[in-house]
Amino acid sequence: MLSRLSIRNIVLIAALDLDFAGGLGVLTGETGAGKSILLDALGLVLGNRADSTLVRAGEERASVTASFDFAMLPEAVRTVIQAAELEVEAGEPLILKRQLKADGGSKAFLNDQPVGVALLREIAPALVEIHGQHDDRGLVNPRGHRALLDRFAGGDVAGVEAAWKDWRAAQGLLDAARAQVARAAEDQDLLLAHLAELTALAPEVGEEEQLAMARTQMQKGEKLADDLAALQHLWNGSDSALAGLRGAARRLDRIAGEHSLLAEALAALDRAVIEAGEAEDKLERAAEALAFDPAELDRIETRLFELRAAARKHACQVDDLPDRMREMRAALDAIEGGNEHLAGLEAAAGKAALAYRERAGALHDLRRAAAKRLDAAVAAELAPLKLDAARFQTSVVRLPEERWGAAGLDAVEFLISTNPGAGFAPLAKIASGGELSRFILALKVALAEEGGAATVIFDEIDRGVGGAVASAIGERLARLASGGQLLAVTHSPQVAARGGRHYMIAKSSEGTVTRTSVTLLDEPARKEEIARMLSGAEVTDEARAQADRLLEWGPPGSRLCGSPQVQDGGN
Repeated sequence: MLSRLSIRNIVLIAALDLDFAGGLGVLTGETGAGKSILLDALGLVLGNRADSTLVRAGEERASVTASFDFAMLPEAVRTVIQAAELEVEAGEPLILKRQLKADGGSKAFLNDQPVGVALLREIAPALVEIHGQHDDRGLVNPRGHRALLDRFAGGDVAGVEAAWKDWRAAQGLLDAARAQVARAAEDQDLLLAHLAELTALAPEVGEEEQLAMARTQMQKGEKLADDLAALQHLWNGSDSALAGLRGAARRLDRIAGEHSLLAEALAALDRAVIEAGEAEDKLERAAEALAFDPAELDRIETRLFELRAAARKHACQVDDLPDRMREMRAALDAIEGGNEHLAGLEAAAGKAALAYRERAGALHDLRRAAAKRLDAAVAAELAPLKLDAARFQTSVVRLPEERWGAAGLDAVEFLISTNPGAGFAPLAKIASGGELSRFILALKVALAEEGGAATVIFDEIDRGVGGAVASAIGERLARLASGGQLLAVTHSPQVAARGGRHYMIAKSSEGTVTRTSVTLLDEPARKEEIARMLSGAEVTDEARAQADRLLEWGPPGSRLCGSPQVQDGGN
């Protein structure tokens, strides 16, 4: 709940610190005293558009800080905080702050951590719900009507949402499988043709490199063919250099024993013959390695061309062609086994769809029954609120299947008819300002809503009514505030008397300085304020006596609200 509101330099308010408590708190004061400033300031810290005209004249900046105390943060708030990776210690207050510059710039903070204004707007519905003369949020907005009816009905919304997700997941798998099989079936003939081509080609990993190396060697052989032939001629035949060396060695061998130098010459010649023999052997092997066969070179080049053409055709490397063949076989196998696989997915999707329909159908029936109970409960509240000619209807419309979703099969909207014989229409389009606020009050009472905002504010819900109707409004506001927090801006003494805490807002002027004060009233001051509301400018003893009678109907402790506390703002 809202525990403290601190305002600095907003319009007429220079500095204001207000402490709040649970139960019903009422704010009263003469028209123009500044009640709207408080609501504007609160709206600013809840993410409303930053308007530089809110900055007090002569000041460079303004700020609003709102503190909220919770035994446990609302789930919606926790979810947003966790998603934003912010830190809020368990048990500590949630403190929202908004700074506004006179030039229009603004900053937002959550527990002193900078945040975007969008985050404030996201968590605001879980913190404060404001109903005023021109309310277009909360109970008026049809987007929230289905959730309100579900809370009233106690339906298994979570179960329906889970069943919807299961159905969507199963249907997604089925749709993807169908698309895959359809694409494969369309390409089946092409797959068969490509696979036949590659099977005939029979590519192997590493084959391209081997062929390229062989071609390179043969091309070298072609280039060196003449030189190799000439060299081989030098080493071959009876008149070759090697044959001459060998002949010389034989002749020298016969006379080497005649002199030591001849022996040494023979040894040198023998070494030359050996080296020449090795050279001859290497030359022959080189000739074999570089042997040029035009037919073989043509075969190698043709094979390389076919492999590389196939790789270009299938947008891959030559070494990847065997993998492409395996992929094609797998695709063809998927086509052949696709029907069996699809049958299993279809069965699973059908089962999930049936589970969703059963759960959503049960929720639809529960909503229809709850709508009738809610209509009756609201109808019982209308007459005491001077809306006895009006009718209320909860519209539950079953949507076409293409619009079903995680929330079920239905569109839900609250409708009213304000005059006998008139048709039903949305709340915001039919009700006037005062009627709208009273309709909202009737709804709030009928719903006995749980899970709504921690703090509810009604702004002049009693406008244009008095007497018994004002008393009925006050009684219902007090009932709604039981166990929670509700603040009411009111001009009705009957409503004010129901408050557990009473704040009086006043505006005064001294020369060129205008001041707005907010006072937490004690028992005598409260009686005097209610007497003023009853009698007008001059408070009479009769008005004070009537104020006493009204206060007797207030909640326990309403006759002692606390010690006077005054905060002023100057301009």
